[in-house]
Amino acid sequence: MNLSKHDPETEMEMDMTPMIDVVFLLIIFFMIITDLSQKELEVLELPVAVEAVKDEPDPSVIRPILNIGWDGEVIVRAVPIYNTEENDYRKLEGYLANQARLMPKEMDETLKKPLPDNPILIRADQVTPFKHIQKVMELCGKPDIAIWKVEIAAAQPENK
Repeated sequence: MNLSKHDPETEMEMDMTPMIDVVFLLIIFFMIITDLSQKELEVLELPVAVEAVKDEPDPSVIRPILNIGWDGEVIVRAVPIYNTEENDYRKLEGYLANQARLMPKEMDETLKKPLPDNPILIRADQVTPFKHIQKVMELCGKPDIAIWKVEIAAAQPENK
């Protein structure tokens, strides 16, 4: 007794082409998303820290990240905003002032004015002369910017 109503003449084959297309689209999507998550970080040879705290920022907090190359060029999100050839800090100063405006404020009792409460992260190559880092820190101290919390990035020492 044959209970199966399977007819070999009407058997249909499943076309796998749309399934493969969807898989490739998903792969491309995840590759792009992974790339965008590291867009603020430039490839730098950071100095090695003897003691450091792991950087685990809250993504909802506004924290500007400045990458300073060995030649003093300042890069933000893969866009150069200062280079030593032009020696014009207006673009960098404008960027810092805009970021300071977007940050939440906390009242400073000594100055009797609200100051940005979030830090700025400065990442510099290990061979970058300190004068370039110092200039960024000086700009952060200007009255119209007043970013007073500064974090410096360093690499972890390799375990030997």
